[in-house]
Amino acid sequence: MKATVKIEKEVELKTLSVQANVRYWDDATINGVDDKEGTLTPCKKGACWCPEIDIETGQITNWQKGVKADIHFKVCDEGVYTLKDDEGNVIQEREGYVPKCMSPKEPGYGDYIIMSVNEDGFIEGWKFDPDDFIETED
Repeated sequence: MKATVKIEKEVELKTLSVQANVRYWDDATINGVDDKEGTLTPCKKGACWCPEIDIETGQITNWQKGVKADIHFKVCDEGVYTLKDDEGNVIQEREGYVPKCMSPKEPGYGDYIIMSVNEDGFIEGWKFDPDDFIETED
């Protein structure tokens, strides 16, 4: 007999992979310059912004060193946010609204990514809350 069971297991979360479909790139400032087309923004892949964020430190590991950014991206419900463990296994994936941790500079209300990133790729004011991703049953 086959059955589907839910197993609870403690894991070490390591990375937040983001694939956010950005509606307007021109609300970002990269090294003091308004990025009208998104051509200056690190981690851009096509129409998406795809940073790989170290959950513990808030460092974007695929960030271009030496680039400083003030980001204010309208995403709405067009993003995929994936939590991975230290071996790269997908632990939880969330589609739709922007998680709160992606707007440490000011509230993004689930529609915006709002943050400042320093020259070393660290997100200023980074605070990660796994409850934004992991569903619990009451």
